[in-house]
Amino acid sequence: MNNSGFSGLLAQEWRWIRSDRWLTALLSWLPLFLFAVIWLIFSAGTAREMPVAVVDMDNSQLSRALVRYYDASPTVLVSHYSSTHEAAEAMNRGDVFAMVEIPLKFEKQTLRGEKPNVNAMFNSQYILIGKLISSALSQAHSTFAAMVETKGHMMKGTTVSRQALGESVPIRFQMVPLFNAGTNYAQFLVSAVIPAIWQIIIVSAAIFSLTVTDRKVGIEHWLRERPVAKIAAKSIAIFLPLLAMGILFGSVMHFGLGWPMNGSWLILFSAQAMLVLAAIAIGSLLYLGTRDPVRAMSMAAGYTAPAFAFMGVSFPTSEMPAFAQYWRAMLPVSHYVSVQIGQFNYGATLLQSLPHFQALAMFGIAWLLVAMKYRGIRKAAQSVTGVSQ
Repeated sequence: MNNSGFSGLLAQEWRWIRSDRWLTALLSWLPLFLFAVIWLIFSAGTAREMPVAVVDMDNSQLSRALVRYYDASPTVLVSHYSSTHEAAEAMNRGDVFAMVEIPLKFEKQTLRGEKPNVNAMFNSQYILIGKLISSALSQAHSTFAAMVETKGHMMKGTTVSRQALGESVPIRFQMVPLFNAGTNYAQFLVSAVIPAIWQIIIVSAAIFSLTVTDRKVGIEHWLRERPVAKIAAKSIAIFLPLLAMGILFGSVMHFGLGWPMNGSWLILFSAQAMLVLAAIAIGSLLYLGTRDPVRAMSMAAGYTAPAFAFMGVSFPTSEMPAFAQYWRAMLPVSHYVSVQIGQFNYGATLLQSLPHFQALAMFGIAWLLVAMKYRGIRKAAQSVTGVSQ
């Protein structure tokens, strides 16, 4: 093999990759293992039978009917408690996620048309769970209220049940989700968690790649001859497997898990390529700025760890404070996820995705800074060599 050619430089990079077990893991089995773990965690897709404490202080026929409406919801699993104190203690321990209190004289007040208050409390720190339970309880209450109202109208002389129902609920509305119709929380969580982890892996791989080079030959010695070709070979050697991971993840999400793909694979894979290049530049810059792998990894963790929270998937971007929005803009994965959502769900055109591509292209500034750091290291090494001679 001609070690002086570009293929020889690539082969040398891959030999160095194989010589370091952590770098090998980052570029091969570790991301696949993490993807499998994340998928197994959220594989259920929808939350079922989440325990809810019910305190029925009335214990009447009507209150028991309301509890049956709760229990009929696939989201809720009713647990009966004799007092509010016991139910509150159970919620504090995490045994239940919500508590419903049906008051005394519930049946009497309902039959008299006084509209008694049924108190439902849930822990809003569990955002997804709280939303699901709140929706399930609201649906159960609405159905129960319509049933009570319908029976009331029939008792007053309306003999046709459909007419009584129309008088009870004169205006009906139907909510139809345009995207993720099955409310599969795995579809929007996993598709955001995986890119966030992927970005961490890319930045870490860039740091480890330079660490291996620095440990084996030294960055200064490595840059002595053909620096541009060597930097290109190093970048390509980790770029190809990292991009292959993104292509694999996207393909598995669609072809393996059956999640929608309404846009263009070319647009999606182009955004993935730009994300990988941007994250490699950031990882390289962190290492070259510190020349300390421990410090560089610490900075990488602090930089990439908030990615999922700042993406705008679980919390709307428009409601974030200015600091969070600035941090989000500095994360390549935030702009990539916008492209991914646009392609998977909306079938966004290239023109619609262009602002996100422009944001990813701005990370070319990081490559300019990396080139300046390489140049500074090479010039410093040459000056030291000249003085020693």
